[in-house]
Amino acid sequence: MDIYVGSIPFKWKDARLKEIFEVYGEVTSAKIVIDKITRQNKGFAFVQMPNDAEAQLAIESLNGAEIDERKIVVNESIPNNAGSLDKDKKKKPFVKPENKEWKPFRGNNKGRRD
Repeated sequence: MDIYVGSIPFKWKDARLKEIFEVYGEVTSAKIVIDKITRQNKGFAFVQMPNDAEAQLAIESLNGAEIDERKIVVNESIPNNAGSLDKDKKKKPFVKPENKEWKPFRGNNKGRRD
């Protein structure tokens, strides 16, 4: 199960995040999101746990818990495809209208000198 962890302290590293969640079971991955420009963590992370029961226990136990003087938010991660390019969609080829004589647009010739 993918887990979203928000409102984390900026000093945390991936190892600290993994250490906190390993108390509740096996952790496959723990990644803190880092800003590309400042190289500082953005205050949220994602944790993957293979066992859903252990993940649910971690969510219930850690959501709202105060760790390192910060109240963290822990929820099941919801996939967001907002930034994805829909590669499954195929562009439809241009179809020439059948009832009209079609000519490609070549401008309106305004400002053109002959």
